[in-house]
Amino acid sequence: MSKNKITAVLGPTNTGKTYLAIETMLSFDSGMIGFPLRLLAREVYDKIIKKISIDRVALITGEEKIIPTNAKYFLCTVESMPINKNLDFVGIDEIQMCADHERGHIFTDRLLNLRGQKLTMLMGSNTIKNIIDKLDEDTEFINRERLSKLSYVGHKKISRINRKTAIIAFSTEEVYAIAELVRRQKGGAAIVMGSLSPKTRNAQVQLYQSGDVDFLVATDAIGMGINMDLENVFFSNLKKFDGRKLRRLNMSEIAQIAGRAGRYLNDGNFGITGDCKEISADEVELLENHKFEEIQMLFWRNSNLNFNNALSLIKSLEEKPNRNWLRKIHECGDEKLLKYFLKDMESHNIKNNQETLELLWECCQIPDFVKKTYGNHLEVVSKVFSFLNGQECKISSDYMRLQLVKLDKLEGNVDSLSNRIANVRTWSYVSNKINWVENQSYWIEKTKLLEDRLSDRLHEELTKTFIDKRASVLARGLKQDMEFKTEIMEDDKVIIDDQFIGNLKGLRFEMDLKTGALDNDIKSLKKTARQTVGPELKKRIQSIIDTKLIEIKNDFKIYWKNFSIAKLIPGKDYLSPDIFLIVDDILENEDKQKLSEFIEKWIKEKINLVLKSLIDLKDLKESNSSIKALAYQLYENNGVIKREVVADYLKKLGQDERKILRDLGVKFGRYHVFLFRLLKPEAVSLRTLLWKNFNQINFNLTPPTFGLNFLDNKNIKNKNFMLLCGFESFDNYFVRIDILERLFVQIINSDSEKGKEIKLIPEMLNLLGCSKENFKKLIEKMNYKTLEKDNNIYFKYSPKKQIKKTFKKTTPLNNPFKILKNLNFN
Repeated sequence: MSKNKITAVLGPTNTGKTYLAIETMLSFDSGMIGFPLRLLAREVYDKIIKKISIDRVALITGEEKIIPTNAKYFLCTVESMPINKNLDFVGIDEIQMCADHERGHIFTDRLLNLRGQKLTMLMGSNTIKNIIDKLDEDTEFINRERLSKLSYVGHKKISRINRKTAIIAFSTEEVYAIAELVRRQKGGAAIVMGSLSPKTRNAQVQLYQSGDVDFLVATDAIGMGINMDLENVFFSNLKKFDGRKLRRLNMSEIAQIAGRAGRYLNDGNFGITGDCKEISADEVELLENHKFEEIQMLFWRNSNLNFNNALSLIKSLEEKPNRNWLRKIHECGDEKLLKYFLKDMESHNIKNNQETLELLWECCQIPDFVKKTYGNHLEVVSKVFSFLNGQECKISSDYMRLQLVKLDKLEGNVDSLSNRIANVRTWSYVSNKINWVENQSYWIEKTKLLEDRLSDRLHEELTKTFIDKRASVLARGLKQDMEFKTEIMEDDKVIIDDQFIGNLKGLRFEMDLKTGALDNDIKSLKKTARQTVGPELKKRIQSIIDTKLIEIKNDFKIYWKNFSIAKLIPGKDYLSPDIFLIVDDILENEDKQKLSEFIEKWIKEKINLVLKSLIDLKDLKESNSSIKALAYQLYENNGVIKREVVADYLKKLGQDERKILRDLGVKFGRYHVFLFRLLKPEAVSLRTLLWKNFNQINFNLTPPTFGLNFLDNKNIKNKNFMLLCGFESFDNYFVRIDILERLFVQIINSDSEKGKEIKLIPEMLNLLGCSKENFKKLIEKMNYKTLEKDNNIYFKYSPKKQIKKTFKKTTPLNNPFKILKNLNFN
């Protein structure tokens, strides 16, 4: 069997790799190229249909599908490449994306499994050459040299940067702030960000290409395939938040962006501006000569999934790679969604069969274009699945209409328009899925038209904001040669040049919106205030860490001086919550990290101290299976469990085994097995809070008032939560379980003779803290009969008769309190 033919075209940017791939594909009868961006796929599609008949060319992306019946050439995003087609040529652009921690596993799957019948072409950076070499296939390497020279020009102020320049930032706020500065100093700038729709992005690029503006302010979105007449690229920062942490760009990432300067035979320059840290001489040499560290590891996830049942699906997703240069990718968004739904299959009507699980997995792969609230995306996926899994098996036109009506609004600022476009892209993706919506062609067209209208409006708003000569008084502080006087008053009011602009609330800066400022002006104003507000917030974080004066309240939030600074969110288990910081984006990421680490440590220490016996139980190293089983059950039930639930385990425990558990604080009661130290007020508050946070239920329920041993409350409906708090229920009466055990002991000590009536003594009432009347009703619910003699109350055990299956005899239940005489309550 002959090996597959692979051509790897490798080299830096501006080497003509993509052009070569297109020409090679068109020399075959059929072919396909996968691109990293929808924008790129569309750009190449538009070029090819000018060369050959439009009915032979297909465009396939998540949100757009143009597939003529006789299509021979397919331009796709890598995620949307149809993998079941037999084509002469297959190409994959930017193949080094296999090492990207978010999307790398898709590129790796294509690298390993997708081949052209006659030729497979891989285009990308030289850094992946050694990995491609390990494929053990018939591979030809073509090294492409850069067509023009790339040179480092050091640091320059924005005011001194020459025309035909792109300035790079790594957050929306920074892009807006720099664009505002360029607008005032240079007349205007076009904007390019990954969050913009392709049409808006193209319109902004055209503004630059046409010469209407001489500058471009962009994120690293220009690093892939956006070809413009750029002479210079300047970095305002070399650090970016990659979804997990703030990190410095690696050399190949810097080169990918810097390489956009100088196209074809024109030389290019790159440098730094603003507060960007210097690039070392050694690094400059590597960048200018395109010498970078080789990629050693690719991200991977099993694509051969087993949909027989939920368990096998999860198992196949978690399968590990069989090659040492592959690393299983961390749980992706689609995988998180899948596991969320499979946690409670019944409530989501998920049948444990192949057809339903395949549908669910497909729904979980709906992209989260909005990327702001996980809950909103989860709701979208849940709703889509419920329609597709329902009777009609399609999303109704009425529902689609309702979603788009909410988004069909052209008013608003840059942020609100961008958010609407992101939401429309979701429904565009859904519409383009085969057989997902009623009247599919109508909704494909409808979503495309709406996205285009909103994109045009967003382009207008960006142009008006960053290119028109409208003065922005509030953003003047961004100008490099001006410094405004910023003060923080004793009452936490923030004053800039004697003008009140907002308040500091804990670790958040709250703007005074009465000024009527636009969103972009607010961002600029925050930038101005950063000089004073930033250090103050940093100082407060240090004070929090030094004093440790924080507390956690029933709303799951952590407070400092009555201000919430963080919130608990579910973690890997109920004793290991994660946290979400409630802080201002003015804060540097390293300060956020510092605060996050302190709070995580503080919570962990608090849990280890207050819930020590639960932690000890969790960490119990014991070979005895009965002990381990009981310990596990007790831990899973938050330290309180009914005895009848674990009766089988208890039968297998001898006194030695019981002693091991008693030493950990386990108490073996008549009705319950529990960790008695966890019934203290602080322990009950903390463990129930952690339990509610992890399970995301019973938010409105709180433990009973501390100090109460007995409750008479007909309104308490959730008896499981009361048991979690340490209270056993007898209809509307609730008794704390440790007090219940002590009551049993008093009853046993009084019941010295079989069948003797027990006198109610004051100690019993004092123990429970209830009235005689309530005690009388409670004891009757425990299967005792009461009577009065000589102004005293007596009670006697009188169990209800249990009817046997023969219906001929009745047998009284054993007296549970007789058993207690033989039990050790220590």
